Amino acid sequence: QVQLVESGGGLVQPGGSLRLSCAASGSIFLIYTMAWYRQAPGKQRELVATITRSRATIYADSVKDRFAISRDDAKNSVYLQMSSLAPEDTAVYYCKITTNRGDAWGQGTQVTVSS
Repeated sequence: QVQLVESGGGLVQPGGSLRLSCAASGSIFLIYTMAWYRQAPGKQRELVATITRSRATIYADSVKDRFAISRDDAKNSVYLQMSSLAPEDTAVYYCKITTNRGDAWGQGTQVTVSS
């Protein structure tokens, strides 16, 4: 059983920055891909960014050059550094990991961008 705990969400003004963290625990032997998704009210959940074990990354077009995903395998953790935040970035952000035991999701953390 794998558990994910996210942190770092909150209220930020447009143009501001936030750093999300997600730590995995439990019966983990190997973490393959780590990712962040988000879901805004009334919209489908969408992929924000992914990172592989070799540190290859993929970003949604809407966040390229503003967000940066990173991981620390020693801590079983993934991070999302978000800058130049805009109101359209408001959403619940979820982390997801793919391990030797399958996929696991975090509970989500709210990010609100508003003046």
